[in-house]
Amino acid sequence: MARRRMVYEGKAKILYEGPEPGTYIQYFKDDATAFNAEKRDVIEGKGVLNNRISEHIMSALNGIGVPTHFIRRLNMREQLIRQVEIIPLEVVVRNVAAGSISKRLGIEEGEPLPRPIIEFYYKDDALGDPMVSEEHIVAFNWANQQDIDDIIALALRVNDFLTGLFLGVGIKLVDFKIETGRIWDGDFQRIIVADEISPDSCRLWDIETGRKLDKDVFRRDLGSLTDAYSEVAKRLGILPQNATKPRSGPKLVH
Repeated sequence: MARRRMVYEGKAKILYEGPEPGTYIQYFKDDATAFNAEKRDVIEGKGVLNNRISEHIMSALNGIGVPTHFIRRLNMREQLIRQVEIIPLEVVVRNVAAGSISKRLGIEEGEPLPRPIIEFYYKDDALGDPMVSEEHIVAFNWANQQDIDDIIALALRVNDFLTGLFLGVGIKLVDFKIETGRIWDGDFQRIIVADEISPDSCRLWDIETGRKLDKDVFRRDLGSLTDAYSEVAKRLGILPQNATKPRSGPKLVH
């Protein structure tokens, strides 16, 4: 079997050349990072869980007409995805005050926000992914105003879907982050959801107890990250209710 060419390696995933033009293979690592990678660890099974959860959510979004880069899951750690031109922005949608917005604005964590709030962050690890405005985005040509309008509409549709999905299994969607990218059909451009949607990129709280079921477990040393992610997977019907920990699957060989 020919060695695949690596295209990009990030903190949690690796992209390889896909089997067909216009595709990539996205590999989910077990690496966990927080505070702009100042805190890091390897959590066995994390990549498997995120792969399965992101597959479940991206497939459902495709099914309701929200376009994503996801094509299909290949195995326990890999997905086949569409190649997109990534817009260098993290798009954060907040429903409940938590994390940085609580610190910035002095809002008590857990306080419901008056409406979903969308924030943009420029993707640059060296700069700490700074928060930016629409003015910055247009001025520096990261996206034009029509792109921004499309991204906001897409983010709100994803928020509506995820809020209902998680509410149905007893989980509150506090906030989440998505990335978006451009694809072209001839001269026609579309903005689609890219990257992943998983407990790595969402804040998820149990509705009854407030237990955190997301990466804050790792950030704040609140227990087992795989136990939290497994609980999300079980509630979504991805893992059987009596499952304990997913098999890690094949290890990446560099």
